[in-house]
Amino acid sequence: MEIWINPACSKCRGAIGLLDAEGAEYTVRRYLEDVPSEAEIRAVLERLGLEPWDITRTQEAEAKELGLKEWARDAGSRERWVAAPAGHPRLIQRPIITAEDGTAVVARTDEAVRDALGRRQP
Repeated sequence: MEIWINPACSKCRGAIGLLDAEGAEYTVRRYLEDVPSEAEIRAVLERLGLEPWDITRTQEAEAKELGLKEWARDAGSRERWVAAPAGHPRLIQRPIITAEDGTAVVARTDEAVRDALGRRQP
């Protein structure tokens, strides 16, 4: 299990606190320092079952500079959306937990963290 975090984020700190309280084994990826590649973002999207615009923080200053709110949200624009967070990691929604069963969750709530914990391999 891996968790993508920004240490300054209260949701990330809360998710780690819950993982620790549950005795979970996990690795931390500080995605602002260890920026995911486009391929890694595609892989996480596959695990999440989401589109790139679903995990992009459109209220960030960088999003406004890029004009993300104006971008089409369709198959033809998908690669552009994948490239944006790879080039501007602050745009990645957080925290993201990749679960042991090959899925992933955007763990912004305690329920989502518990969901990821419930996806452990038998």
